[in-house]
Amino acid sequence: MKRISPEQMTDQVTIDMRGVSRRFGAQLAVDGVDLALRAGECVGLVGHNGAGKSTMIKMMLGLVRPDSGVVRVLGEDPSAGHGVASRRALGYLPENVALHPALTGAETLAFYARLKGRPLSENASLLRRVGIEGAASRRVGTYSKGMRQRLGLAQALLGNPRALLLDEPTSGLDPALRQSFYEIIRALRREGAAILLSSHALAELEGQVDRVVVMNRGRKVADGRVSDLRRLAAMPPRIRFLPDGSGPSDPGAWSRIAGGRLERACGEDDVAAILRGLPQSARDIEILRPSLDDLYAAFQKEAE
Repeated sequence: MKRISPEQMTDQVTIDMRGVSRRFGAQLAVDGVDLALRAGECVGLVGHNGAGKSTMIKMMLGLVRPDSGVVRVLGEDPSAGHGVASRRALGYLPENVALHPALTGAETLAFYARLKGRPLSENASLLRRVGIEGAASRRVGTYSKGMRQRLGLAQALLGNPRALLLDEPTSGLDPALRQSFYEIIRALRREGAAILLSSHALAELEGQVDRVVVMNRGRKVADGRVSDLRRLAAMPPRIRFLPDGSGPSDPGAWSRIAGGRLERACGEDDVAAILRGLPQSARDIEILRPSLDDLYAAFQKEAE
């Protein structure tokens, strides 16, 4: 896949969902959701079990039709008979990878390559890319969970997909392999792939995604960069320091907390000016910003 410029990526909507709803019997699984994934963008999709994440992914894959609204993948309806090309442009890694234990890693990847109509010649490099080329001739039944997850990622990467839909992709991976996984994701983004990461590992997502979409009971309750979500949740950064001698020039803005430290909340744009105004004797200066876990909890509470 050729690299495309950031300017080109901005305007290329790979997956577009508009006013999408889906009901299963009495349960409204997805309720009027709008979501766009652009080329070169990585979006985190978070929410509790039953929030609608898996149903949204199934609609993107064309496995489930929406009851109302529109889903387009590369401009096509993925659930329509003529949507074969758009479905082949997607890579998908489910949360629980079901692989035949009697097949080897190489045989498994060859099976998926044939399903996608891809030449087998690219399989060796894919196995090498995900770090299991040394186990290609072993039966999948002997693989650890992390190895099966990496083999599942290899099948998702078949054909240089224009979009990747990944459901709990780092489950079973140790810290080193998680780092390797995100290196692969960054490389795919540079090549212009749109990536959707559905995960409960919120601390892990922070710093890896461009945007975060928060779901609650089928509804999208927040969508934006982490900095945007902090503003939406009205959870400003806090500055702490330990005075050693003179205090700040505006003591009324500060509160004393445990250990004799001083703390104040402020706007993101004011952080630099406040730090410059601290006395030179200030020690143990900290800038505390709400984590993605904090923001997620705030939006879920607000939605209840």
